[in-house]
Amino acid sequence: MLAVHNLEVVYGEVVLALRGVSLEVPPGAIVALLGANGAGKSSLLRAMSGLLDVHDGSVRKGSVTLDGARIDHLDASTVARRGVKHVLEGRRVFKELSVEENLRVGGHGFRGPLGENLEHVYDLFPRLAERRGGQAGYLSGGEQQMLAIGRALMSRPSYLLLDEPSLGLAPLVVAQIRDIIVEINRQGTSVLLVEQNATMALQIADHGYVVETGRVVMDRPAAELMADTDIREFYLGLGAEDASRTSYRDIKHYRRRKRWAS
Repeated sequence: MLAVHNLEVVYGEVVLALRGVSLEVPPGAIVALLGANGAGKSSLLRAMSGLLDVHDGSVRKGSVTLDGARIDHLDASTVARRGVKHVLEGRRVFKELSVEENLRVGGHGFRGPLGENLEHVYDLFPRLAERRGGQAGYLSGGEQQMLAIGRALMSRPSYLLLDEPSLGLAPLVVAQIRDIIVEINRQGTSVLLVEQNATMALQIADHGYVVETGRVVMDRPAAELMADTDIREFYLGLGAEDASRTSYRDIKHYRRRKRWAS
């Protein structure tokens, strides 16, 4: 299991981004992590993958464990070699390299034949197979997201951390990404999915967490979150008393926080 225990994360010894967060990603599961911008979702993924120091962040309290062993003190490359891969928000492909060169970079350090992994990724993403020799910078947004996920899969990770994979993509492409995540999970990779598209995330997740201002305020099976009135209103846009009011969330924010905190 990949787990976070009472984690506090601080940036520059000044900004407290996470305030005692605990979370579990069991083997074989898809776990959704929901929350508004600035809630601490990306900070949590960075802490889990060893990328905090790149952003002048550090773990001040708590721990991240993989199968019971602490990994929060390890650098990102070591965490990746232990089977935890992080797909960053914004795709971050190497635009000057070809599609296949990007994929081979993702397999760096893998002990085994990369050719088999390449074919595995191309089976998942036929469009990448068609563009394997093309420069990554000329791919569409959806294709670049597929490449970023495929690159992470090149080392056959046990856990995949996905940060906003549907961001900025057309609905048809979002559906394709959703189906790919389900297939990746079916093939044995556990997934922690950070998403603004709460409907998509909860449709495919086994369990879900809601984060606000660096704290977990809800922690339930995904089906229960989908049925929860507050989640439907504030994250799915359903059942609002007056959805046309642009300040609706601000007006209801205090009531929601007070009720969830209780």
